[in-house]
Amino acid sequence: MSDAVFATFGSGGAEPYARALRRDDQVLYLRDIESDSLTPSRAMDVSRWNDAADAADLGLLDGINGAVLDIGCGPGRMVRAAMHRGLTALGIDVSETAVEIARESGLMVLNRSVFERLPREGLWGAALLVDGNIGIGGDPSSLLERCAELIAPTGVIVVEVHDDPLRDHMYDGTIVDIRGHQSDAFPWAEIGEIALARRAERIGLRLDQSWDTDGRSFCRLANAV
Repeated sequence: MSDAVFATFGSGGAEPYARALRRDDQVLYLRDIESDSLTPSRAMDVSRWNDAADAADLGLLDGINGAVLDIGCGPGRMVRAAMHRGLTALGIDVSETAVEIARESGLMVLNRSVFERLPREGLWGAALLVDGNIGIGGDPSSLLERCAELIAPTGVIVVEVHDDPLRDHMYDGTIVDIRGHQSDAFPWAEIGEIALARRAERIGLRLDQSWDTDGRSFCRLANAV
């Protein structure tokens, strides 16, 4: 398990992520700090993160019987959805604001990085990396290796991927809101289905399933053996 410490999504600077989480009508923009383009890499609807899980979200839980670990859980919509399915669920997030909001809703969430020691290591039925969270740490292979340590031998890793299947881009990003508030830079990554499958194969994981729903793309990884 890595002991690396890195800057985290949307933190530092003017804290636009924390600001947006406390207002459910905000849109955030993710930018590659090295890009010459004025167009952000991704626009993110924070109000959706604060809302209840939609049909696409709920589909991620189909076929999962074991306990669910939501990595980068934000305000906790997937934790709530899993609990409503009767599943044991835990969320983790490095954002104190996100954790506070989730706990205010009565959800079980830890203010912790996926690279720190976690409960039930090697026993989780599913690890979720949705809303672009395969980007956490800026190194998808290291993150997948860590998730493989966390799941049970029969567990799965559910990843929301970039719509370009070949996308495999690691970079330093920053978060900006509509008022121009900007975070410190942090390492991030974007990856599509084919690129993800290649990285997964190298560390003993296989692509078990892939699908598109409501303009979003997902992959389910399982242990190759």
